[in-house]
Amino acid sequence: MTRHYNFCAGPAALPVAVLERARNELLDFQGRGLSVMEMSHRSDDFVAIADRAEADLRHLLGIPSNYKVLFLQGGASMQFAMLPMNLLGQGGSANFIQTGIWGKKAISEARRLGFNCHVAASSEANGHTAVPDEDALAISSDAAYLHYTSNETIGGLEFDYTPMVQRADGADVPLVCDMSSNILSGPIDVTQFGVIYAGAQKNIGPAGLTLVAVRDDLLGKAPSSIPSLFDYQMLADAGSMVNTPPTFAWYLAGLVFQWLKDDIGGLEAMDEINQRKAQKLYAAIDASDFYTNPIASRNRSRMNVPFVLADASLDSVFLQEADEAGFLNLKGHRSVGGMRASLYNAVPEEAVDELTAFMADFEQRRG
Repeated sequence: MTRHYNFCAGPAALPVAVLERARNELLDFQGRGLSVMEMSHRSDDFVAIADRAEADLRHLLGIPSNYKVLFLQGGASMQFAMLPMNLLGQGGSANFIQTGIWGKKAISEARRLGFNCHVAASSEANGHTAVPDEDALAISSDAAYLHYTSNETIGGLEFDYTPMVQRADGADVPLVCDMSSNILSGPIDVTQFGVIYAGAQKNIGPAGLTLVAVRDDLLGKAPSSIPSLFDYQMLADAGSMVNTPPTFAWYLAGLVFQWLKDDIGGLEAMDEINQRKAQKLYAAIDASDFYTNPIASRNRSRMNVPFVLADASLDSVFLQEADEAGFLNLKGHRSVGGMRASLYNAVPEEAVDELTAFMADFEQRRG
């Protein structure tokens, strides 16, 4: 069996060690005579899996006890609806920093549901190539929370700061962050946030699972009219088991957390690896007249590196040769074109070394 280098933006590469362990436990989980996929989510065996996954995640991210951790279905896109339903139950408006497609979708969904929305800042004027300066944020007087996307997967734009804002009346504004494509890529201070959420299929595990960490004081604000499965308080009270959760995805996420702790050595070590990977690829792009990246250097994503060829007519040739050489899923998102290499945690450093060598060779032959 030959495994190629997978640069997909999501569903993304998973650690080989995790896949191997899941394979070994697939038919018979720890001598229990059945697969995790066949377990009752109420069984002692699965509850132990779930409890360890949460404990390991709390350890990795330093999540305090006054935050509830939810393991949910629906993807990060469902949070675009769940957030205003839960946080605007007592009025006010949702404020947004809009830096790309996913931030735009979050605003669109909240407006579609009839909630008051205010764009506090946007990078649309610069083509989403640089994050708005923090002092440019214009928070509304009725802001109930400020939402932003810390890393825009499609455009490759990553925040270089964590917004800290107050309303004109001096009230702190809870910070809500979509961390789908850079969660667990390095340490963060969870206490700076009211809500963190992330789809799993990039740095956490397989598609079908969404993580939400919500501070206790933001629970219980939803009106009783919203569905039970959308109510953070009800989900927290039920341990994320109002209905049957995505058990196998939850289990695999737990294996990823163990891999980060035991094999990698934690998020500080993971951050060092990710910084090296990104620096190598950006250095190769910057040293070339054949490849370019449009993002301001301070906002270049460590996770998603878009680049274009000087001659766009060579795009299809580049992608074909890359695929044949074992570099998979390098095609850029349909909305922006070009190429994109996603360097999530499970993409090994050697993959970047091999990719940059391929890019140099392609430039020499085709440039």
